[in-house]
Amino acid sequence: MLYVDEVNLLDDHLVDVLLDSAAGGWNTVEREGISIRHPASFVLVGSGNPEEGELRPQLLDRFGMHAEIRTERNPEQRVQIVERRSDFDQSPNEFLSQYQAEQVAEQEKLVRAQQLLPQVTIDRDLKVKISEVCSEADVDGLRGDIVTNRAAKAIAAYEGRTEVTVDDIRRVVTLCLRHRLRKDPLESIDSGYKVQKIVARVFGLEEDEA
Repeated sequence: MLYVDEVNLLDDHLVDVLLDSAAGGWNTVEREGISIRHPASFVLVGSGNPEEGELRPQLLDRFGMHAEIRTERNPEQRVQIVERRSDFDQSPNEFLSQYQAEQVAEQEKLVRAQQLLPQVTIDRDLKVKISEVCSEADVDGLRGDIVTNRAAKAIAAYEGRTEVTVDDIRRVVTLCLRHRLRKDPLESIDSGYKVQKIVARVFGLEEDEA
């Protein structure tokens, strides 16, 4: 796993290195007379403030999913966050011990999901509808189709199920496609409204809700 903080501020030559390594599966390091080439297989995780600069489309496409993190607006939730941060600052070890059981339970749930994942299936009709959504959204390539299928299976496994539902797809599809709609680098990433509107039409959710 390769985590990059402020990924949108990476220099162009580092972006090129990441793209080459991700595409070719090899990383080459050449510095001060040293030349090393080694296999590189990694999951890319990045964070950044889009107001400080957008990612190049080539690199943005390499991210399977895109999540928008917003500041909490609920006063009660904000107070809880402040209190927990204060508790951690005063006694980090005690704070970690307090939530250790929850952490272990979550780890075990993830392990069970990994074990269950090979058994999870998705109906072919749902696969066709996912591709129909990608087509209507004018998503370039097939990476959007592939990632949406994988993410829907993953959430089903996480919840202990072996069959993907329409709701699974609805919950992950915006994360998988919203950053693939930009055709102009100067455009901002879609809020998700366009994707959800297409999903509702393709899966007939508008009629169900009516």
